[in-house]
Amino acid sequence: MAGNAGALTVREQGNVPLQCPKLTETNYTSWSILVETVLRAYGLWESVDPVTGGTVDEKKNYTTKAIIFQTLPEDILLQVSKHKDAKDVWEAIRVRYLGADRVQKARMQTLRSELEMLRMKENETINEFSGKISGIVAKFKSLGSSLEEEVVVRKLLNSAPKKYLPIIASIEQYSNIETMSFEEAVGRLKAYEERLKSHDGKDEEQGQLLLTNSEHDGKQFGRGRGRGRGFGRGERGRGRGSGRGDKSGFRCYECGMFGHFANECTKWKEKENEANLMQEEEPALL
Repeated sequence: MAGNAGALTVREQGNVPLQCPKLTETNYTSWSILVETVLRAYGLWESVDPVTGGTVDEKKNYTTKAIIFQTLPEDILLQVSKHKDAKDVWEAIRVRYLGADRVQKARMQTLRSELEMLRMKENETINEFSGKISGIVAKFKSLGSSLEEEVVVRKLLNSAPKKYLPIIASIEQYSNIETMSFEEAVGRLKAYEERLKSHDGKDEEQGQLLLTNSEHDGKQFGRGRGRGRGFGRGERGRGRGSGRGDKSGFRCYECGMFGHFANECTKWKEKENEANLMQEEEPALL
């Protein structure tokens, strides 16, 4: 066995080393889960939870105590070192961090209320919300209690936002929730969540494409209107650009010829002169 500032590494010949975390004021729940797992992996958990009527091997008992002791801060170690058996050491630590029975019951009631009030937010993922539920379940376990699988499955389904209603209705209609595991329920909701993300991505892409096409059409329409107005003004001689720039593309409204505006046309003067001459000749004829 070897230890460092952050964790204890437990080694055994031919086995993969397992890490035991250091116990702190805030990590008892995760500490107890990990240490219990390590002790079970090495066949030592019976020293903490012996079979009724059975005896605990002395070497296993001291090995278990040694592993637990090396994960404790000095002040806690001094408090529990008086106990001979590993199970008494474990119980002393549990009572130290979780309190006596009354405190334990009060904490369990608090956890039940926390679970009841828990709701999934619109921007939360299934992984994030299911992690919160799993955390509460783990706290129940550390208090020596447990939640039925059906309870946590129904909590997950009943707390999801409306966008998950289609898959929830399908689960309730075609599956047996009483026997469904929490992991299976999470997996189904995650699969549906991925489908939603896929559709949202396609909708966003389609919306962006429509926006791009709309902007393109708007520009084309703007150019068309610009050309139409410019051409119309050129025909009627009302363009602001009269007398400036290249006029070869503009047609005169008066004579129909290209190259000048109507207000620059000389044809109307010729017509006006012809009209005046005709008026002068009319009295002579009379």
